[in-house]
Amino acid sequence: MQRDEYDEDFGPEDPDAPPSWFAGQHLPPDARAMGLTALVPDGALLDFAGRLDSTKAKHRITAWLLLFVFAMPVLIYILRLARLALGA
Repeated sequence: MQRDEYDEDFGPEDPDAPPSWFAGQHLPPDARAMGLTALVPDGALLDFAGRLDSTKAKHRITAWLLLFVFAMPVLIYILRLARLALGA
């Protein structure tokens, strides 16, 4: 059976696979199935987060900062809703 030249699903030991440091190599399979790549903002963020290594302190700090940056607007919105609901 011949290999399809347009097939991009490389195995872990495939010699034709691009290096792991190339953009888009850490996207989850379901994100790829939806058409996300490292070239679109959502895909780039997923690729960046997928590269974080929990054994490295700087990566853990980065993950906490990302969580803070994305959770803060939600928390502020919830506080505003609560403030409006209580009539303060």
